Amino acid sequence: QVQVVESGGGLVQAGGSLSLSCVASERFFSITVMGWYRQAPGKSRELVASITGYGATTYGDAVKGRFTISRDNAKKMVYLKMNSLKPEDTAVYYCNNVRAPSPWGQGTQVTVSS
Repeated sequence: QVQVVESGGGLVQAGGSLSLSCVASERFFSITVMGWYRQAPGKSRELVASITGYGATTYGDAVKGRFTISRDNAKKMVYLKMNSLKPEDTAVYYCNNVRAPSPWGQGTQVTVSS
């Protein structure tokens, strides 16, 4: 069964930066569209950024220009660099296969204080 494990969250002040990492046991990782999602308390999970196997990226409007998604196919890793963080970015962040999601991992908590 495919597993994903996220790491790198933490507490940061508004305007600060964090980097998240995700390792996936996806067999065909290099051709899998991977995404970073987030879920804030009382809200639905939302896709914030995605990246194709060859590196094409898309971003949600709320994070465009502040977040950068990247990947290392050899290591089966996906990264999310988050700059200029805002309190509204506070959420649990998850990564997953965008087109055929695996069971969700535990995620990593990001808390941005004002």
